[in-house]
Amino acid sequence: QVQLVESGGGLVQAGGSLRLSCAASGRTFSSYGMGWFRQAPGKEREFVAYIRWSDTTSYRDSVKGRFTISRDNPKNTVYLQMNSLKPEDTAVYYCAARLGVVSAYNEASSYNYWGQGTQVTVSA
Repeated sequence: QVQLVESGGGLVQAGGSLRLSCAASGRTFSSYGMGWFRQAPGKEREFVAYIRWSDTTSYRDSVKGRFTISRDNPKNTVYLQMNSLKPEDTAVYYCAARLGVVSAYNEASSYNYWGQGTQVTVSA
């Protein structure tokens, strides 16, 4: 069982930055693929970024060049650095973990564990 706790959300003006953190429990954190998803009001949850156990990363097109996902295995933590934020980035951001899955990193159904979410609000 893995428990995930996000932090770092808040209110920021357009063009600003935030860093989200996701602290995970468990002794095999380094083996998990870790993802960030987001969900805006009235919209479906969507993929944002993914980091594999090998530290390779993937991003949705709209955040490439602005967001960076990283992980610190000794601290059992994954981060999402968000720069040049836009109002359309406003959403609840969720951290997710999966183990033993190679494909479909952008599909929420492929993840085994989820955090409770943290709100990110970007004002114009």
